[in-house]
Amino acid sequence: MLENRDYMRQSPESYGFQWTATMTLIAINVAAFLLQHTVIPHDFEARYLNLSAFGISHGFVWQLLTFQFLHGGFGHILFNCLTLYMFGRAVESALGITRYLLLYLSSGIFGGLLHIFAAFVWPGYFNIPVVGASAGIFGVVAAFAMLFPDQPLLFMFVIKMQARTLLWIELIITALGIAFPASEFIASLFGNTAHTAHLGGILAGLAFIRLHESGWSLFSARRTVRPNFTAPPWARTKTERSAPPRPEEFISQEVDPILDKISAHGIQSLTEQERKTLEAARSKMAKR
Repeated sequence: MLENRDYMRQSPESYGFQWTATMTLIAINVAAFLLQHTVIPHDFEARYLNLSAFGISHGFVWQLLTFQFLHGGFGHILFNCLTLYMFGRAVESALGITRYLLLYLSSGIFGGLLHIFAAFVWPGYFNIPVVGASAGIFGVVAAFAMLFPDQPLLFMFVIKMQARTLLWIELIITALGIAFPASEFIASLFGNTAHTAHLGGILAGLAFIRLHESGWSLFSARRTVRPNFTAPPWARTKTERSAPPRPEEFISQEVDPILDKISAHGIQSLTEQERKTLEAARSKMAKR
């Protein structure tokens, strides 16, 4: 029986705040931003930490990691952190912490490599130093669209679309930015954006999920079952707020995937929303 499982007897006090990998990445980005703009000398940052063709050609390969935690301004880091918070928690829940971090960092690295390749091939347009977590975050967004393609979202909190549509919009924007690097119109719309790094992050995210779902794993041979996803409040549409599901549907669609996740990764892997769902199910069972 559902109520006899060990995790259904957890007390509410055990559901305190826990640091997730997503929140840790956000905290690291914020800390790096503060150090970047208060402690680190600008010349040192520009030469050794920002990603550039000059740095890579001189053996500064660590730039493929350091550039991911630096940002050009407050608006830059705010947008990146919000996007990571919105999409990262669901992807982390689906992949587990280790694979999620591998997805994030590898997307950033591949995005950086693609930008450096473009800088060497078309130095007149792309030979510009790059900073920002966007490549890794675009990999996370691409992974979200692969894992939950039909999930309804409210783009910019207004426009209703599916996750797969958002991914196509991102691909079109990056393609336009790469195809017309000297266009003032494109620059006026999207600002000083490293479109090649964004494209690399997206492609890495798509490849990572494709390999993951085919059964490939760096750490184990077991294939992970695709989870159900409950959209956060900011992304829910009116259709999602319709009549509540029947108890049997609620258990099979919402609770069972959470219990399977606990069996595989432990209760500490649950998101806040999953903990609330589990507690609601436990309360219902207690009243029966």
